[in-house]
Amino acid sequence: MNLKGKVKFVAKDKSQFFPVLKKRIDDYFETNHISRHANASMILKTFILLTGYATPFVVLLVLTPPFWAALLLWLLMGVCLAGIGMSVMHDANHGAYSSNKYVNIAVGHTLNILGGSVHNWKLQHNILHHTYTNIAGMDEDIADRLVLIFSPHSKPKWYNKFQPIYAFVFYGLMTAYWVLLKDLIQLIQFTKSGVNPQTRNENISLFVRLTIIKLIYLFTMLVVPTLYFGIPFYQIIIGFVLMHYTGGIILSLVFQLAHTVDETTHPLPVNGVIENDWAIHQMNTTVNFSPNNKLLSWYVGGLNYQVEHHLFPRICHVHYPQISAIVKETAEEFNVPYLQKPDFYTALKSHFSALQRFGTPHPNHVIV
Repeated sequence: MNLKGKVKFVAKDKSQFFPVLKKRIDDYFETNHISRHANASMILKTFILLTGYATPFVVLLVLTPPFWAALLLWLLMGVCLAGIGMSVMHDANHGAYSSNKYVNIAVGHTLNILGGSVHNWKLQHNILHHTYTNIAGMDEDIADRLVLIFSPHSKPKWYNKFQPIYAFVFYGLMTAYWVLLKDLIQLIQFTKSGVNPQTRNENISLFVRLTIIKLIYLFTMLVVPTLYFGIPFYQIIIGFVLMHYTGGIILSLVFQLAHTVDETTHPLPVNGVIENDWAIHQMNTTVNFSPNNKLLSWYVGGLNYQVEHHLFPRICHVHYPQISAIVKETAEEFNVPYLQKPDFYTALKSHFSALQRFGTPHPNHVIV
C-alpha cells in the first residue's frame, strides 16, 4: 500500500446520480427540520451500550460472582464492546455524532476503553476503506489476513478453499489482535506508506500515548481484578478472551457482510485510475442487509444500511432507514445498482460463498 500514487476515480461519462441524490438528501433534512446528527434515541443508545459494557465489569469486581456467572458478564461485555464499536465510536469518528467537533472527539475516544486507537482507526477506516472500497492493495479491510483472503485478486493457497469453515475461528481474534499488536504495527506501516501524514516527533508522541493507553487498559482489565479483588488470574484471562472473541466475531461479520459477498465488485485501477464515478463505485462494492430488522439495525448502528453509510458517512446512522428510500429510488432512476440482502442469513450465506470462491484456485481466478 502506497499513497504516493493515489488511485483516482475518473468516469468516462459524467453521472448526475450523486449530485441529484445529495440535493434530495439535503432537502429531506431541511424540509423536515431534522438534524443530521444524533437525536434522543441515539443518546439513549449510547448510554445503554456504555453502561452495558462498564456495569458487568464493576459487578465482577465488587460482587465476585461464581465463575459461570462471571463468564456471562464477560460475554455481555463482548456484546456491548461490539455495539459501542458499531453504534457509538463509529459515528463519532466519522463526525456524524454531533455538529460539535469536541463532542465527536470525546465520544470517538470511547474506542480507548475498548483497547483501540482512534488515530489508526481513522486512517484505516475513514481514509483507506471509505475512499478505496474493495480495491485490493488500498482497502485495508480486504487485505489478506494470515490464512484468510477477501479479494478475488489474491492468490489462494491450498488451504484457502477451507476458509468458509475456519473463518469464524480467526474472526474472533480481531479485537484482541487490534489491542495487543495491530495498532503498533499499523503505526509503522501507515507512516512508511504515507497514509499517516504526521511528523516524526508527532509519531513519537503518538507512540508514547498509544503505549500508555494500552498499558492502562490491560492493567485495568487483567491486573486490577486479581491484584485488588482477589479474583484468580486464570478466570480473568478466560473472561477477557471470551469478551474479545465475542466482540471480534460480531464486528468481523457485520463489516464483512457489507462488502465481501457474491454481488459486490473488486475493481483494479489501470495506471492509477478506476474508470468509474466514486459514488457509483460505492454502489457496486457495498451491500445492505436485513433492512426490516429494527432490533438488528439498532444494535449494529445502521451498518446493515451500509450503502447509505458509504455515501453519507457524516450523517448519523439513526437516519439511514428514512433516507434509504430516497437512495434506492434515485439509484433506480439513474440505473445504478442498489445491492441489498433481505435478511442476515441470506447475507451470511453469500459471504461464505464469496470466501469459497476467492479461496478456490482456477485459471480465470482474477475477476475485475
